[in-house]
Amino acid sequence: MSIIIYTKTGCPWCADALAFLNGAHILFEERNVTENPAYFKEMKEKSGQEKAPTLDLDGFILADTDAEAIEKYLRSKGTIT
Repeated sequence: MSIIIYTKTGCPWCADALAFLNGAHILFEERNVTENPAYFKEMKEKSGQEKAPTLDLDGFILADTDAEAIEKYLRSKGTIT
């Protein structure tokens, strides 16, 4: 599964989501939208909103999400048990 997580600098929900993914040993690519305007534009186009964290999981978008929702989605897909 390909995972891109869009984050913002200083965002506590983003930090929690990253900690969850790292703790579960899940490979992902982080794209910080605060530091890169192109990533911000990309996130807005994919999700239709401007809030982070937002994840692109093989094309399925979890917008303005949290670690609990990420875990629930990944369990439903069998990525984690």
